[in-house]
Amino acid sequence: MADKKFPPINYTSREFNSIRQDLIEYAKRYYPDTFKDFNQSSFGALMIDQVAYIGDIMSFYLDYHANESFLDTAVEYSNVVKLARQMGYKMHPRAASTGIATFFILAPANTNGIGPDTKYLPILLGGSLFSSTSGATFTLNQSVDFADPNNEVVVASSDSNNTPTYYAVKAQGTVTSGQYEQEIVTVGEFQKFLTVPLTTQNVIEVISVADSEGHIYYEVDNLSQNTVHLPVTNQKSDSSEVNQILLPLIVPRRFAVEKLQSSTFLQFGYGSDSEISTLSVADPTDVLMDLHGRTHVTDRSFDPNKLLSTDKFGIAPANTSLTVVMRTNTFTTTNAATDTLINVVDPRLQFRNRDILDASKISTTISSLEVTNESPIIGDGTLPEPEELKTRVKAHFASQNRAVTEQDYKSLIYNLPPQFGKIKRCAIAQDPDSFRRNLNIYVVSQNTDGSLITTPDSGKENLKVWLGRSKMINDTIDILDARIVNIGINFDIIADNIVGKFEILENCYANLAAVLTARTSDIGEPFSITQIYKILNDTAGVVDTVDVTIVSKTGGGYSDSFFDVDAHLSSDGRMLFVPNDHILEIKVPSEDIKGIVR
Repeated sequence: MADKKFPPINYTSREFNSIRQDLIEYAKRYYPDTFKDFNQSSFGALMIDQVAYIGDIMSFYLDYHANESFLDTAVEYSNVVKLARQMGYKMHPRAASTGIATFFILAPANTNGIGPDTKYLPILLGGSLFSSTSGATFTLNQSVDFADPNNEVVVASSDSNNTPTYYAVKAQGTVTSGQYEQEIVTVGEFQKFLTVPLTTQNVIEVISVADSEGHIYYEVDNLSQNTVHLPVTNQKSDSSEVNQILLPLIVPRRFAVEKLQSSTFLQFGYGSDSEISTLSVADPTDVLMDLHGRTHVTDRSFDPNKLLSTDKFGIAPANTSLTVVMRTNTFTTTNAATDTLINVVDPRLQFRNRDILDASKISTTISSLEVTNESPIIGDGTLPEPEELKTRVKAHFASQNRAVTEQDYKSLIYNLPPQFGKIKRCAIAQDPDSFRRNLNIYVVSQNTDGSLITTPDSGKENLKVWLGRSKMINDTIDILDARIVNIGINFDIIADNIVGKFEILENCYANLAAVLTARTSDIGEPFSITQIYKILNDTAGVVDTVDVTIVSKTGGGYSDSFFDVDAHLSSDGRMLFVPNDHILEIKVPSEDIKGIVR
């Protein structure tokens, strides 16, 4: 029996007219005896039109489905967000802004009238609320201590004998747009991969989640991550520079936050509560020595972010009530222009030994609290456009949340939260003497007065934990102290006789200090002596600069690092080269910059 030959079909016909024409030609060729009426008003034409219409619709949705399945061609915003989530990018659709707020408070003077009575200097607790003239609410991120000796203090009022009675204290803290809200969600029977929608709108971030039994659930980037790093109060001697220490903690009870344009969801795993007993500090040996009854040891890869092997992406709550604390924005505009954050909404002041203090003075201090912002508070108040979001997703996916390049490491180091030790400058160099091509990371921190100091040991330990979350598994790193080199500048200039020499000298000092202290040098950054000549020559009244000399300053309040200036000068004397593990600093410009006028 001969094989039946099927007529050829033109699969390139995808829209109504081309499909309709193909159907007509098909009928004329293969059904010439049964279908002859091709009048547009006939029943046959109606059937052809209907089939062509259906084919056109199916072609449209086929193309639409194909386009919306890829990030480059997706058009609908919700689909771009979903594709971004598949690639590991989490979009934060809620507007938020962060800035520095300045706080003022009155405190009674000491009995001798010299300085404020520190017993009446309170702590402004984190979570205090303030608002701008536009109505936007801002929350204080971390507590502000008015007793900090670095705060600015001035006399606010005096008695008839000109003895100060009250002092005004100025302090600063970081505020973020939004306010805290709480929602209680009832959870029924156990359900795998439980998804809990929140009814609260405009959620910026989820602060905490706890069930009615007191169990705490921790937010993670994804449910496969079963460790988080918790801050613990630093009890070491360097606690003044590093307030907290990072410790890894296994978190079987965890959740991931999923956000759409108008909704927020909490996503849990599929483990039951019977599978977990207690939380514990992560111990890698518990995983590495898990042999499962074998008599041999295999080469097992180890991810420090995944230290539980049987928790089924976390424990899902069941038959309980979840208390969810979140930060929300209740106002469209979250930015604040200079001096517009002026309303104190809900201050939370804590006094030390309040029981022994005068109630009337406490009341005066509390009522005197004022706030302002000396610089604008600006954040991204709009959602990114689809094309902008696509660009962000591609950049995020390329990084894969890992530190690969030198810039990746620097970005991670500078993003270390300040309570764990703020790194002012860092530099990365490959150790030439290391067989494994070890990376040497040189770091330096900054004191409260703006001078460079050696990074405390606790800060370096926290940095090690922080980098361990993202560094490549074959990278070995050593965190070392950069050598601080204090230098001074001596110059000799010729001045115009018309202008006063002392005035010219003061202008030279001011101009050099303004330029050289405007930013902190990088580790290993060379110092341009030519720039000193240019600054001096551009100063009004200076005819010419005769000589500029760089000197190393050690001992006393300066660094103990000796630096041979002559050995590191360029051959033409225009540049002072600095080794990769050194950083230059003009510590006291008023004393370290000296000049002679002729």
